[in-house]
Amino acid sequence: MPASPSLWQVLTAPLIRQNPVTLQILGICSALAVTTSMATALTMSAALTATLVMSAGTISLIRRHIPDSIRLIVQIVIVASLVIVIDQVLQAYLFDISQKLSVFVSLITTNCLVLGRTESFSRHNPPLRSMVDALGNGLGYSLVLTVIGAVREFFGAGALLGWQVLPTIDQGGWYTPLNLMLLAPSAFFLLGGLVWAIRTALPDQSEPLEYLAPDAQGGKE
Repeated sequence: MPASPSLWQVLTAPLIRQNPVTLQILGICSALAVTTSMATALTMSAALTATLVMSAGTISLIRRHIPDSIRLIVQIVIVASLVIVIDQVLQAYLFDISQKLSVFVSLITTNCLVLGRTESFSRHNPPLRSMVDALGNGLGYSLVLTVIGAVREFFGAGALLGWQVLPTIDQGGWYTPLNLMLLAPSAFFLLGGLVWAIRTALPDQSEPLEYLAPDAQGGKE
């Protein structure tokens, strides 16, 4: 029987090699919607990571007492309760960013990354291991959102985290912001480019071809 991965491997694997966004294509809705700036991307990342870690620990603690017939309902109720608390905290202390994030914090409840990790990992592992896995996946998700948010804010507004890096024409400078970067299609293409770059560097992440042309099969039809 193969040895189970160490906690360090569980934590670091989702950063690049098993990244939930670039490899498993999970949680991409928020990657497209809330990455117009690094501030919103980081806030969304923190909210999802906190929800993921706390829900993983909670579900793992009570995993032996959850009937299979209602396990998804129980998981959604736990996640939704945590999301409500986090949303209220954001509205209390980061109201402006909370307004920019709009409904996407609430939609963490149905985020496939959160439900996927609680269903596939937390229900079968002890609390510490589940929370480390959740933290690793949250950090992997955060890494992708931060990269996309930084690129979009830099080229779309000439700024990073609200600090002006490139003087724009409106401010008497030389840089003309690329307004396309602040639209959702730019996030779609940036995410696609990131997935392509990672799978080019790590060919083992590419899915096998579903169909081979006759020439590729040695001339057989």
